[in-house]
Amino acid sequence: MDGIQVDMNRLKKGEVSLGTSIMAVTFKDGVILGADSRTTTGAYIANRVTDKLTKVHDKIWCCRSGSAADTQAVADIVQYHLELYTSQYGEPTTKVAASIFKTLCYENKDHLTAGIIVAGYDEKNKGEVYSIPLGGSVHKQSYSIAGSGSAFIYGYCDKNYKEDMTKEETIEFVKHSLSQAIKWDGSSGGVIRMVVLTAEGVERLIVYPDEYENL
Repeated sequence: MDGIQVDMNRLKKGEVSLGTSIMAVTFKDGVILGADSRTTTGAYIANRVTDKLTKVHDKIWCCRSGSAADTQAVADIVQYHLELYTSQYGEPTTKVAASIFKTLCYENKDHLTAGIIVAGYDEKNKGEVYSIPLGGSVHKQSYSIAGSGSAFIYGYCDKNYKEDMTKEETIEFVKHSLSQAIKWDGSSGGVIRMVVLTAEGVERLIVYPDEYENL
C-alpha cells in the first residue's frame, strides 16, 4: 500500500470540530469502541447526536476526533483502500487498516487535523487497538483514549482498566469513562455510542444522558 497520495488542501478545516471524547478497549472476546456525540462550531453546538464511530471494513472501525471534514475524508479513503486490498489479498487485519491511516495522516500532516483510533477483530489476532494521533504516528495499545475529554479520564482509566475483562465489564468501563469525560469537558456531550466487535459480529449500543448522568 505504498505511495498513497491524496490532495487534502481543498478540505475546509476548522469550521466544524469533533471536540470529543473517544476510546477503544480490548477485552477477552474482542474490542469495544466508544464515543460521545457532540460536534461544535466554535462555541456553538452544531450537532448533538453525531456518530463518531465509522466503519472502514466489516470488523474494523475507527473513532474520529479533530476536524469532522478531515476525519471523515480520511476514513472514506481508508475504506476504499481496504476494499482494494480485500479484492487482491483477502480480508485485511486491523494492523493493515492502521498502517493505511498512518500513511495518510503522516503524508498529509500539515493539512490535517485528525486524531484516529482504529480498532478491529480478526480470527488470527483477535481484538486490537491502534492509536494514530496528530502527526501520523501509530501506537498499538490495550486501550486508547483521545479527544479533548480524554485529559480528564487518564487517571480513572489507568486505575480501572483490567486485562481480559468480560464484555459486560468492558461496556461498563467504557460507559463510566466517557460519562466522566462528558461531565468535565465542555466540548463533549450528547449520547454515548459504542460498537462491540467479536467473532459473533458487530453490535451497536447507545447510552442516553439520563442513563449515565448520575454515574
